[in-house]
Amino acid sequence: MSDTHYKTAVIGDTASVSGFAALGLSVFCETDGTQISRLINRLAANDFAVIYITEPAAALAADTIKKYRSSRLPSIVLIPAIEGNTGDGMRALHEAVEKAVGSDILN
Repeated sequence: MSDTHYKTAVIGDTASVSGFAALGLSVFCETDGTQISRLINRLAANDFAVIYITEPAAALAADTIKKYRSSRLPSIVLIPAIEGNTGDGMRALHEAVEKAVGSDILN
């Protein structure tokens, strides 16, 4: 049995992610694409099992996120931001559901 304690992070602009700290999540206020990519890699290497990231932040680090899509961990989940939503989070959710069950049951 492993003693690893997985953690959860949230990445995005301050207004969108600061409230998650009250839930006990590790919050990272970042809006620079290069820094977001480095942060994702660092979190992945340090036992973060789930990384929530705002859609605008995810768009800035798309290549890095794509690298982890086929990995078991971390699971990177797009969430809406206060402003600037792209709809990518909902599209990704639909794709994940369709991949898991064979059809998009959310429509």
